[in-house]
Formats: sequence, C-alpha cells, structure tokens
Amino acid sequence: MIHQGATIWLTGLSGSGKSTIANMLAGRLRESGAKVEVLDGDVIRTNLSRGLGFSKEDRDINIRRIGFVCGLLSRNGVIAIAAAISPYAQVRREVRATTTNFVEVFTDCEFEKLVARDVKGLYKKALAGEIKNFTGVSDPYETPEHADVRIDSGTQTPEESTDTVWNYLAEAGLIRS
Repeated sequence: MIHQGATIWLTGLSGSGKSTIANMLAGRLRESGAKVEVLDGDVIRTNLSRGLGFSKEDRDINIRRIGFVCGLLSRNGVIAIAAAISPYAQVRREVRATTTNFVEVFTDCEFEKLVARDVKGLYKKALAGEIKNFTGVSDPYETPEHADVRIDSGTQTPEESTDTVWNYLAEAGLIRS
C-alpha cells in the first residue's frame, strides 16, 4: 500500500540498468496496489521531446519536461519512475526542488562493464567517433554526489537492485512493505 505520490529518479550512464530496474520496480509497486507510471528516457525523447538534440540545453529541456510530468503525477498520488540518463547535476537538483517526495537513484556501473554488455554497439561507435555527444564518452556525466540510493548494477542483479530501492522507499515511509 502506498502512502503518497513520489518521484523515483533513476540516473546513470547508458546501459546501467535504469529501464530494467524501473520496470521491475513498477511491477512490484503495482502488485502492492500503487498507481505507477514509468517515464523512460528513450520513450520520452520519441513522444514528448521529439526534435530535441543532444546539446546541453536540449538535454536540460528534456529532463525538465520529464521532471514536470513527474511532478504532476507525484502530487496526485502516483509514483512516477523516471529512467533517464540526466547527465547534469544542476538540472537534477532543479527537478528535486520542484517535485514531491523525490528519490534519486544512481545506477552506477564500471565503464568497462557497460561497454562489454552494450548490445546496441553504441559505446563502440561512440569510442570510434561515429556518435557525437555520447554521454560518458564525448559528453560529460556528472555523478550524483548525494543520491538517496546508489546501486552498483555491475555487481548487483536487477532483482537485488530493485530490492535496494524498495527497501529505501519502505524506510523513507513512502511505501509499506
């Protein structure tokens, strides 16, 4: 049972497990009776942020849009789970400041493991210079300094990572486990 709405913001590099964990967590929350929406960065770029590029300004606009939707949902009793790279600390702080019950989850993973498990070959292309402005290669990723939850998706299974987030939400009083 859910006490109130919240925004669970998963941030991390491409391939770090954000979407997998978001979807597993959403399923578990729904099973407990929660109203849940997942805002996946790739889906949002296709539907809500079509036409934006990958400049810092466009990335910030995209994250602010996701944050705005999360804010609407969370203040209306929905748990919004955002799974977006969101590379810049300042815009993540902005979203936290304007969003009800914001929980930042950093999906950390060693770079070598991200490259090794990259099924789409994006890191290989970015490292070869074929993809410009690729976060973590040719564009910066500002690691969260004060994430509420840190997951090491290189060593934890998706189930263990989901449990880590779940336990935090229970300890914070956002859910009853």
